[in-house]
Amino acid sequence: MMNETSIELLKSLTQADGIPGYEAEVRDIFRDAVADVGPIETDRLGSIFCTRAGNVENPRILLDSHLDEIGFVVTNVTDNGYVKFLPLGGWWAHTLLAQRVNITTKLGKVPGVIGSTPPHLLSGSRDKVLDIKDLFIDVGAENEEQAKEEYGILPGCPIAPYGPFMRLKNEKLLTAKAFDNRVGVALVIEALLKLEEHPNTVIGAGSVQEEIGLRGAKTMVASVEPDLAIVLEGPPGDDTPGLSVGNSQGKLGAGVQIRIIDSSMIVNPKLADFVVETAKKHEIPYQLGVRQSGGTDGGAIHQFGRGVPSVVLGVPSRYIHSHVSIINIDDYNAALDLTMHLVREIDASVLEGFLFG
Repeated sequence: MMNETSIELLKSLTQADGIPGYEAEVRDIFRDAVADVGPIETDRLGSIFCTRAGNVENPRILLDSHLDEIGFVVTNVTDNGYVKFLPLGGWWAHTLLAQRVNITTKLGKVPGVIGSTPPHLLSGSRDKVLDIKDLFIDVGAENEEQAKEEYGILPGCPIAPYGPFMRLKNEKLLTAKAFDNRVGVALVIEALLKLEEHPNTVIGAGSVQEEIGLRGAKTMVASVEPDLAIVLEGPPGDDTPGLSVGNSQGKLGAGVQIRIIDSSMIVNPKLADFVVETAKKHEIPYQLGVRQSGGTDGGAIHQFGRGVPSVVLGVPSRYIHSHVSIINIDDYNAALDLTMHLVREIDASVLEGFLFG
């Protein structure tokens, strides 16, 4: 089912620039979208959360997403006007050559291209993957002075990938930058907007600085103090050549991924069973995820206080941590559907059943 409202929301969110520590554009979209839902607060790192009251004050259910995407920051400008940079988040250098970026300065955004040497000019190093420290951004400046004075490019300026939003020939497939984790942000926003009667208090959050160590989640969860958390994410799609497609746990079109284990969290088994049974009951397509590496905000959230039962629901996304990624809108709809059912069906008595006694 193609929901044009969801499509437009995803387009708006992915085209905003928001690397770790510089999430203002995404935070503003979040704030505007849920302005009529309930009280909106931010913490001192910049995470934002909106509360939608239910029939009772407790339990407090957190719908978490992270606002930031991987990106870069300017380190210096060379004498001849090229920009050197430092990565924020996990990048593979061989995905970067000849890619476009936007540098945000106090004078506005400056487009640029990550420099690539043509193979004609290389001697004996065509197969070498360059280190990120050896790359540079060409912004068209004639010299250092022009880049700094006219363009406003200074050390510390944030740099975001440029990755336009579009539908592929198969219109269920959408491509853009930053589906990790703007799919999660969109899910939180839509859930807050669609919720009506429910037996709890729901707090929808957009945390900051997830890509560099779950930093925003740590302060956000201390502000929210939830009883249970549903973390909404854009995990890697693993249904492409070169991966074990037969054992895929993140296949596009196969439904919402329910992550059971990763390097940052082991999901409460009783909660995991409840989530799976809820998906089955409502005939929501799902796939289970067990990951040796990678982590989410859940890694910080589930350790807060005396412990917060937490689960990660994901919309598989191919090619994340690059300038382009691909999702299937059917998986997004499945994630939203499951989230809505969980919020409506988890009350104080259900939550009590997840706890260890």
